[in-house]
Amino acid sequence: QVQLVESGGGLVQAGGSLRLSCAASGTIFSIDAMGWYRQSPGKQRELVATSTSGGNTNYADSVKGRFTISRDAAKNTVYLQMNSLKPEDTAVYTCYVHYRLRFYSNIVAYWGQGTQVTVSS
Repeated sequence: QVQLVESGGGLVQAGGSLRLSCAASGTIFSIDAMGWYRQSPGKQRELVATSTSGGNTNYADSVKGRFTISRDAAKNTVYLQMNSLKPEDTAVYTCYVHYRLRFYSNIVAYWGQGTQVTVSS
């Protein structure tokens, strides 16, 4: 059983910053990747940022240069530093993890509950 605990969402004015965190715990042999999706009403879910165990990071074009994803591998935690926030960044941000239960297991995807980020104009 895996748990993802997200924190850091909230209300901020345009131009402000927020930092999201997501900590994974439970039966985890290894983590392949962690990251964040977001979804707002009437819009498709968007992959915001990904951090892989190999050290690679990827971002949606809409957040490049403003958001930074980082990981603390020892704590199985991923962070999303969001700067220069815009009203269009308003969404529910959901953390995900791709992990293995055991050395020989397939990679499993697990999702958090989501945290609301609201950016006022």
